[in-house]
Amino acid sequence: MSTHPGFDVRRFKAQERAGFNRIAARYAEGAHLRADLAQALLDAADLAPGQRVLDLASGPGLLARDAAARIAPGGWVLASDIAEGMLAEGARRTAAEGKADALAFAAADAEHLCLPDASFDRVLAGLALFMFPHPQQALAEMRRVLRPGGRIALSVWGLREYVPLIARAQDCIARLLPPPKVARPSVFRFGDAAALTAILEDAGFADVRIAPCPFRCHFADAEGYWQAFLDLAGGAAEALSRLPEATQATLRAAVAADLEGHRGADGGYTVEALALVATAAA
Repeated sequence: MSTHPGFDVRRFKAQERAGFNRIAARYAEGAHLRADLAQALLDAADLAPGQRVLDLASGPGLLARDAAARIAPGGWVLASDIAEGMLAEGARRTAAEGKADALAFAAADAEHLCLPDASFDRVLAGLALFMFPHPQQALAEMRRVLRPGGRIALSVWGLREYVPLIARAQDCIARLLPPPKVARPSVFRFGDAAALTAILEDAGFADVRIAPCPFRCHFADAEGYWQAFLDLAGGAAEALSRLPEATQATLRAAVAADLEGHRGADGGYTVEALALVATAAA
């Protein structure tokens, strides 16, 4: 499940970092759209008071903040991400809410964690595994930092045909624009439960459990859908932001046309998504 031989890892990570730094505040503001998925992942993680938890690719610490409430009293959560602007946004919001006691933020590359062995009871990774250029390496790091008997809990997008929330926008981009200069791993590459199980078991995890998590997002208009896509897109959003305004307008119009099948009686759009939530033991 590695990337192709010509893949430029450094360039890809730099673009992802820049993109997620750009959208940090909006990513946090869109948390309500993914609330059901976040709840399912946290429930699957089986968190308990006193645990030490690592949240990888934490962004603005949305999962980490909710996890911190579940491991109190006596627990501690470390939110890590390659995009320091995302972490700064999370730290600002957490401080403003007075919830910083059991939560810390630290920039880190999930494939190269500067953390001691066997130091966490749980590792979380929400909608992240497919973004890592070398997911096997990231999983090896997760297993290394887990204590014996510790567990990971992660979520990934399902198969493309079940995730119009992402696919509608991606299809328009593929139809109207040339291939990106920085190739991106498919966000659907672990959408098959068998493929996800295989990579977890190959990484040495046991007791793999995978559950589907379908959810829906409602948007008042097509512009709201397009903005929500950009607010999730990281490096892709960074590249799209550099396009001429005329090209961006053409994309928005194409997305609006492709969304017609999702229009409801209220004139808005309800768009479905399927994620997989996986847990496994170290």
